[in-house]
Amino acid sequence: MILELIDNALREDIGDGDHSTISCVPESAIGKAQLLIKEDGVLAGIELAEIIFKRFDPSLQIEIFLKDGAAVKSGDIAFIVSGSSRSILTTERLVLNCMQRMSGIATQTNKIVSCIEGCVTKLLDTRKTTPGIRILEKWAVRIGGGHNHRFGLFDMLMLKDNHIDYAGGIRLAILRANDYLKSQKKNLKIEIEVRNLQELKEVLEVGMVDRIMLDNFTPDEIREALKIIPKQYETEASGGITIETIRSFAETGVQFISVGALTHSAKSLDMSLKAI
Repeated sequence: MILELIDNALREDIGDGDHSTISCVPESAIGKAQLLIKEDGVLAGIELAEIIFKRFDPSLQIEIFLKDGAAVKSGDIAFIVSGSSRSILTTERLVLNCMQRMSGIATQTNKIVSCIEGCVTKLLDTRKTTPGIRILEKWAVRIGGGHNHRFGLFDMLMLKDNHIDYAGGIRLAILRANDYLKSQKKNLKIEIEVRNLQELKEVLEVGMVDRIMLDNFTPDEIREALKIIPKQYETEASGGITIETIRSFAETGVQFISVGALTHSAKSLDMSLKAI
């Protein structure tokens, strides 16, 4: 999937040729460039950058000074790439776009993870990602210290409010989901979203799920919910949880907190690739 993403991105950018580079840089030219960090944060995308360079031109050499997950500050040099000047110029923007985006997500994730340090709660991402590059964004979440929720629609059943409403209620949604898994011989976890304590009680009456998402519950409401949820169920809090409020949610003892802002609202980390 990563190689397909790289190939598509290169086709999108290069088209019928990098004419700016070809027109003025000799084919035999050899050069070096360094990846300069211009903003404090958490570095992500080093491993990917190496894959991109080698995918486009296997003769390029990369000397790596900082690894994914490293805390970086403005002025740090992450790596030096050397080889064909044309190849460096043609891959420059793709490497930067990916690394800036991934580093921004890793930085934001790391900030939020630090807010719940000492709690049992794990921080999860969501499917609120950029279409086509989800694999990179979820990779960045892991680098930043977070955890991935399901990757897509195929690796977990997640029965949200609309599923429940369209199915005709909580009981029917759960029963049909279990029947489907049995008929298709699939071994997937089932998570169900509840919006209040009454819906939670309905879920507990039926059972047959693995995780319960407490959506838009306050910390106090989560504490009440956790008192009646048997230990066999995983628990997750979600909905409007911010870096300012996440500690109060984690202190309830809920097992997971999912935050869409890890990916959909992260600011890219500033960096540049400069010839040396």
